[in-house]
Amino acid sequence: MSLPPKPPAREGRVSLWRYRKLFRQDILSAQPARLYGAWMAEFRTPFFRSYMCNDPALVDLVLKERPDDFPKSDRIREGLAPLLGSSVFLTNGETWKRQRRIIDPAFEGGRLREVFPAMVAAGQGAALRLSARAGGTPLEIEEETSHAAADVIFRTLFSIPIEHEVATRVFEEFRAHQRAQPVLNLGAVLPLPRWFPRFHRARTRRTAATIRHLITGLTEERMRAIEQGTAPEDLATKIMTTPDPLTGARFDAEEMVDQVAIFFLAGHETSASALAWALYLLALYPDWQEKLAAEAQAALSGEIGFSAMKQLPLSRDVFRETLRLYPPVPMMVREAACPERFRGRKVRVGSQIVLSRWHLHRHTRLWDNPDGFDPMRFSTENGRACLRNAYMPFSAGQRVCTGAGFAMIEGPLLLSLLVRDLRFETDPARTPIPVAHLTVRSKDGIWLRVTRR
Repeated sequence: MSLPPKPPAREGRVSLWRYRKLFRQDILSAQPARLYGAWMAEFRTPFFRSYMCNDPALVDLVLKERPDDFPKSDRIREGLAPLLGSSVFLTNGETWKRQRRIIDPAFEGGRLREVFPAMVAAGQGAALRLSARAGGTPLEIEEETSHAAADVIFRTLFSIPIEHEVATRVFEEFRAHQRAQPVLNLGAVLPLPRWFPRFHRARTRRTAATIRHLITGLTEERMRAIEQGTAPEDLATKIMTTPDPLTGARFDAEEMVDQVAIFFLAGHETSASALAWALYLLALYPDWQEKLAAEAQAALSGEIGFSAMKQLPLSRDVFRETLRLYPPVPMMVREAACPERFRGRKVRVGSQIVLSRWHLHRHTRLWDNPDGFDPMRFSTENGRACLRNAYMPFSAGQRVCTGAGFAMIEGPLLLSLLVRDLRFETDPARTPIPVAHLTVRSKDGIWLRVTRR
């Protein structure tokens, strides 16, 4: 049986500037094949040192045991600041902790139950849109999953569907921003002083400014509704009315715009990527697709309540296996705040610590059949062990993604609603090749034939 597509690895050594060029084209294929079996790799440049850590003990040290000694690298900010400002994704220290204290209550289990009907409505809308186009002609499925994921975000965050004028404009501008935003900004490669100007493409700056302007309008409108007592009980209202339990302060308008921007980036872009790859894998392995369709048809008939999620274990495992093979955000970068020693090597202050989900999830010394698609692996002894120490699609430790629970409801639910009504088949003329820019997408899209069941 054929394996799911995987990008080719880089051959041999390359110069820093050649590596930079390869990296801008695709993060994944710029890396050497040896990283799939290495516990650690050191990269030295004239400007900084970088250590990729696949050793589960080092991953735990950085993310769980001493996270404050390994803050998120400021270099990540260089390319994303025009859109995300000082969102929870980019901050560190006390600022980040204050933001999480305000945001986390909105994503607790009870709140997810309250926004579940909005997720169902978005999933049903996606199935209807695809049904109208399900004539067997190949469709670019990433475009469809982007639409569906954006609909979920707007319905759960602001109680408006994707068809709303502002929601549509944000969605369109965000797609333009994805195309304009490079993986690397100059400041992410060279240790430039803070006063040195960061150069962003004009289109990157324009799309980011437009998105933030539109989100500002939604935020200010919601603040007025809260003051008047007419605001709906959605995620935006919950976050904007939650005070910091230590100081009593709430997010002001600008801070809320920063947070909404990262919710859209993290909740829309990553979910769209994972859902598209999940549909492709089910098309590639039709036996699994038929099993999932049968499960969905049994569990999602009539009115769909939150309890239906307990009846979708296969959908959950398929989505979980998709996140292993195609983690939407393939790498995380931390920075050593104090001198360290990793596997006998000295790590200087300021060194970059790269934690690669992509390589850890496919590590040949950890996983059985690491490149294969096997949704049942998590019920095996090897799979359970790797879940504990080699699986981190949502990060781990104190900086685990606040939306992890949200994503693990949204993904299996939308996947089940689509496969319940529709059949997906691969297009023999187009095999998707994974590339990583903002997230792991296909180089030329994911094309699938879609028909009604």
